[in-house]
Amino acid sequence: MDYDSAVTYKNLKWIPIKWKPSGGGNIADIPGMVPFNQAMQQGLITVQERGSSSVENVHWLSLYNNSDKNIYVSSGEIVAGGRQDRMVTRDTIIPAKSGRVDLAVMCVEEERWSEKDKKFAYQQMANMHLRKTLDLGRNQALIWKEISNQLEAGKVKNKTLAYLSRQQDKSYSALQMEYWNFFQKKFYRTLRKDSNIVGLVCMTSDKIIGSDIFAAGNLFYGQLQPMLMGYIEEAIVFGGSCSVADTQVRKYLDQFLKDEKQQEEFVKKNGKQYKSGGKVYHLTTY
Repeated sequence: MDYDSAVTYKNLKWIPIKWKPSGGGNIADIPGMVPFNQAMQQGLITVQERGSSSVENVHWLSLYNNSDKNIYVSSGEIVAGGRQDRMVTRDTIIPAKSGRVDLAVMCVEEERWSEKDKKFAYQQMANMHLRKTLDLGRNQALIWKEISNQLEAGKVKNKTLAYLSRQQDKSYSALQMEYWNFFQKKFYRTLRKDSNIVGLVCMTSDKIIGSDIFAAGNLFYGQLQPMLMGYIEEAIVFGGSCSVADTQVRKYLDQFLKDEKQQEEFVKKNGKQYKSGGKVYHLTTY
């Protein structure tokens, strides 16, 4: 692995992570694989409640993939609507033409269970505080507690203890988009053609927030906006002006990028690793 130049705006600093294929050249994309957010936007996949309103299926949603694409879903991704907003609990690949597949989720809107469904809409990845709570525990009560603490600390107005309540604050939403617009222009203008960029590591204040690294550039670029929106939220809500040195970041990354065995040991306590068919598709660290 190698690293590109840091990109910084206000509270958030992030560094693109590049794959260095043996023998040079570019890392190949994974053909026929579409990220969850793009699949929903393109109508390749339908998300519905499982069961009726009288039978609570809080921790499951039904996905219908009748397209010819495999759909990559990441833990921490949030969909709004249905009978209540949900967050995906684990990474998974939904095969092409698979029809109905049940997806494990957690509730991120504690005080709503509607009898009538709303159409589900893709939102973003959660901030890293909530993702860490999810990945290290998968406990509904702890997730509700983390959301409640965040809303209370931020004095966020809400009616249903929804994690997404912050999005209703126009000043916050404008600030989040200000960050995204800066990074979009900066990153896409200078680095978009580099298919060897497969991940990022993010920092705020004097802390490293974490990293997300994918098996191929098309997965990374496809996930970049929803993933970065979660990191932006983390920096706005919990962060400050970044003082983390690049040498400190390299030392952090060396703990899990130099050796596969070392990586597996690191993520047991500090992240997660999604494998399918013996291949690591997504690595997340805190």
